[in-house]
Amino acid sequence: MSLIDLSGNLLYVAFVAYLVATLLFGGAIKQSNATGKNTEKWGKLAITVTLIGFFSQLGYFITRWIHTGHAPVSNMFEFTTAFGMFIVASFILIYFIYRMTALGLVALPVALLIIAYAAMFPNEVSPLVPSLQSHWLTIHVITAALGQSILAISAVAGLIYLLKVVDVTKKSKQRFWLEAVMYCLVVVIGFVVISSTFSAMDYESKYTYVDKEGATRQIVYNMPPIFGMNEFEAVEEHGMSPLVEMPGIINAKKLTTVAWSLLVGTILYWAIRLIARRRISAIFQPLVKKVNLQLLDEIGYRSVLIGFPVFTLGALIFAMIWAQIAWSRFWGWDPKEVWALITWLFYAAFLHLRLSKGWEGERSAWLALIGFGIILFNLIAVNLILAGLHSYA
Repeated sequence: MSLIDLSGNLLYVAFVAYLVATLLFGGAIKQSNATGKNTEKWGKLAITVTLIGFFSQLGYFITRWIHTGHAPVSNMFEFTTAFGMFIVASFILIYFIYRMTALGLVALPVALLIIAYAAMFPNEVSPLVPSLQSHWLTIHVITAALGQSILAISAVAGLIYLLKVVDVTKKSKQRFWLEAVMYCLVVVIGFVVISSTFSAMDYESKYTYVDKEGATRQIVYNMPPIFGMNEFEAVEEHGMSPLVEMPGIINAKKLTTVAWSLLVGTILYWAIRLIARRRISAIFQPLVKKVNLQLLDEIGYRSVLIGFPVFTLGALIFAMIWAQIAWSRFWGWDPKEVWALITWLFYAAFLHLRLSKGWEGERSAWLALIGFGIILFNLIAVNLILAGLHSYA
């Protein structure tokens, strides 16, 4: 077996282990709610399986690194799987400090969704483009991903906090926005479902288009095209033609993927609502009825305190050093650079409001969720829709 095959198998083992561990954490919470007895045995089993999954994914990371000769964070598949691994690592650290079982019921599914999202991208090993051939790639990307993963734990704690305190039986703005968060999670599941379906069908549509520089290029869709690139023309068509022509700055292929994900995610969301006959937030609320709100608030705050400086180093300082080496300028207002700055400014405001204005508890939980939403927007929408210097990812 080659190293790359071993690497893929280890990632698969990790995915299955995280899934099993999620069920075990859920079992621990359910037993606790039903009997009120100590669930230490279930918790130990769940965290053990989580550790097995984490070390398997770490093995994937190391073996792929050895095979490629560089850190496996140079494209969307590699970066996103690493991001999922770092979220699990951050959760494990927090779990051993606070021993809160409910965190695993949210943190692991988030990691699973991110890894499943990564699986939709090509996982082939390819040579690095010249701008990536630097040790600053490893330093910048890994540090930025680690900072984002720690910040993600604040959102996990925030979501659990809100599931506990928001009354989903009464109409309110809080209930609406909490359900909106659950809808967004279902949309990610929709992306995985639709991508897997068309991938299994080997769907492909080819078109030529004129890029923003006037050159003629070819684009291959793996889903029925909704949006077409500037001045597109069909070369080989299976099914529908693009319905809307987009300017050169927009990546029509990736925007099509987002549109299909929203469509399927919305259908899936309402199917769950119809089957369960209640909001998705109401389905999960009984699982968090015994959590300690003060402890959750502390976890969320401390996660930002730790994650913010790490993110600052990776996404801004190290990124600017690498940009100077790769493109001979520290800052260029590339879409990824802009959203990294927006993320930094948001969490700086978070800490200001927390420390100076006393925004604790529910307000802090909402801010944590918004912050993670900005991170995911950067990961998904900016990468999939906007063209820029980071488009190689």
